[in-house]
Order: sequence, then structure tokens, then C-alpha cells
Amino acid sequence: MLNNKTIAVVVPAYNEEKQIGQVIETMPDFVDRIIIVNDASTDRTQEIIISHIDEDQANYFNKEIGNKKIVPNKYNEAEIWLNQQEKDEIKHFMPSEIYNNKPENGRLILINNLKNSGVGAGIARGYKWCKDNRIDCTAVMAGDGQMDPDELESICKPVINENVDYVKGNRLIHRSAKYIIPKGRYFGNSLLSIMTKIASGYWRVSDTQTGYTAISLDALKSIDIHKIYRNYGMPNDMLVKLNITSCSIREVPIKPVYRVGEQSKMKIRKVMPGIAWLLFRSFFRRLWRKYFLRNFHPLFILYHTAFFLLLISTPYLIKILKLTFSGTPANPVTVLAFIFSFLFGFQSLLFAMWMDIQDNERLYV
Repeated sequence: MLNNKTIAVVVPAYNEEKQIGQVIETMPDFVDRIIIVNDASTDRTQEIIISHIDEDQANYFNKEIGNKKIVPNKYNEAEIWLNQQEKDEIKHFMPSEIYNNKPENGRLILINNLKNSGVGAGIARGYKWCKDNRIDCTAVMAGDGQMDPDELESICKPVINENVDYVKGNRLIHRSAKYIIPKGRYFGNSLLSIMTKIASGYWRVSDTQTGYTAISLDALKSIDIHKIYRNYGMPNDMLVKLNITSCSIREVPIKPVYRVGEQSKMKIRKVMPGIAWLLFRSFFRRLWRKYFLRNFHPLFILYHTAFFLLLISTPYLIKILKLTFSGTPANPVTVLAFIFSFLFGFQSLLFAMWMDIQDNERLYV
């Protein structure tokens, strides 16, 4: 515990037999629960985790946790409805089984996904367990040993001590980043970070691909965790979901860790198109849900006006270019139509982005 608040760490694991034991053994003592979600591994990952459960169960004294019972009255219909939704939410997750006979008595909890579902789905399943058991702060650490356990406290403290909703590590601001992080990953991470800034509304964040994070119980309750993106775009999707519900955020510097025996399963070239499409859709989902349905904002009109005018300017531009290359003078009306639609569209886009940045400044704490 930290400051009398419960701490859990969700560890998604898929074929991590070489590293998972070290991850468990080096977990800081202040962590109350280690929730390992085994994503249908085909190696000895489950066997190694179970061996640690047998050791752990005998030594751990459990603090009683669980869902509060709500006594019905004429004022709490909404609470009763939400409570029922939380109970029924498990139906939306991939089928899984909890290995522990008495998970309430152990520090180390093993959840086995019955089908390989992706790292995002694994984290979401761990989040579900932590939300149901009212864990105050839930962190995420990878099962491949690429996250320094000594940095976990700095990740969790803003959530525990300052009521920050979401804290994420940032490797790109570490002085060693450009030397330690492989060049392809550094470039891909930077590109995805720029795209995520625009899509999520958290314009200050960078290193959006890091999975070293901590989230408050209130923030977990504010989003539909069963709808979290199931694969490697999960951190990007998470930022969009949190921004829609106006969750506060902070980044803390962490060191990049590579070449510790891990074997990366993420191929930048393969995941980039999928994440880019996810961010494109997420951008418009954020605009409609946050700035139209939840709280109407002028930037909603400005963004859509910009896209409409820029779209209209495209055929004029193509026509002008074709005429220019063919040596035929362009009609002045066509040129004026292009200039008008493009300039006003671009100006609307700049104003919309500026208003977006200003509106989200309040979320950085």
C-alpha cells in the first residue's frame, strides 16, 4: 500500500517464460496485488506463474476488498443501475478463467484467457478485476521485463497523493532515449505520438506507446474498459477514451529498457497502419462525444468546417494542376474558388486546433 491506498499491477503476458519469473520476483513490496493475465501462452509461462502462486499464497495476508452493497432507496436508482452494469460487463470480455481457488486470499492472481486476444484485451481484463475489487491505483507493467520496478512508485504516487487520474511514463524525454531506443522504434514512436496528440486532445503527451502507466479507480469507472482496443494500439485508444471523460493526466520520465532478454512481438511496420486508422476514427469519435453530445463547443463547428472546405478545395487544385501541366491557362473563377476554400479551410483548422489545445490545458496536472 501507499498512503493507505491499495495498489495493483496488471501484467499482460504471452509466451514470457524467460522473463515472467523476474517480473514477479522484483515487484516492489508496496504492491498489494499482482494480476497476471496469461493470454493463452503456448510455452511455460503459466507453469512458472503457478509456481510463484504456491509460494505466495502461504505468506500473504489479505485486506478485505470487494464491491459495496447498495441498499435500494428512492434516490439511488442510478447507482443500482451502474452497479448491475458493472456486474454484467464481464460478458463483453473474451472468455477467461481465474486460476486461484481463493483469489481474495492471494497477492498473485492468475487469469487465463482461453483464447489469444491481444495485449490490449489482456490489460482490459486485468483492469476489470481491479475495478470490481475497488483497487485505488492500478498500474500496468509488461511481462517481458522492459519496465524498471524501481520506477513504479514514481508512476503511482501522483494517483495516490495528488488525485491525478492517469499517469504514464515517458522514455522519449530521457537523455539516453536516442541512443538506447532502436532507431526504427524511436521514429515510429515519435510519429504515432504526433498522431495521438491530435486524436486524443492531450497535446502535450509524447511516447504514447509506453505501457508503463497507472490509473485511478474513478478513471477506470469513467470509461468502458471492455471496449479498449485489443491490440498494440491500446495505449493510444486509452488516451482518447480518457480525454472524452476529461480525465487529468501527467507524464513522468522513465528510462528506456532494452536488451534484457525480451523478445518483442510488435512489428512497427505491421501495426502502424492499424493504429493510424484507429486514431483517425478516434479523432472524430472524440469530437462528437466530447464537443457535441457531452458539452457543445465551437471547435466542433470549426473542425468540421475546415474539413468541408479543404475537401471542396481538392478538386479545384487537381483541375488547376492539370491545366498548368498541359499549358492551358486556368479559369480565374476556378483559381479564386480554390484560394477561397483552401485559405478559409486552413484558417478554420488552425483556430480549431488552437481552441482544442486551450480547452485541454486544464487536464495537465
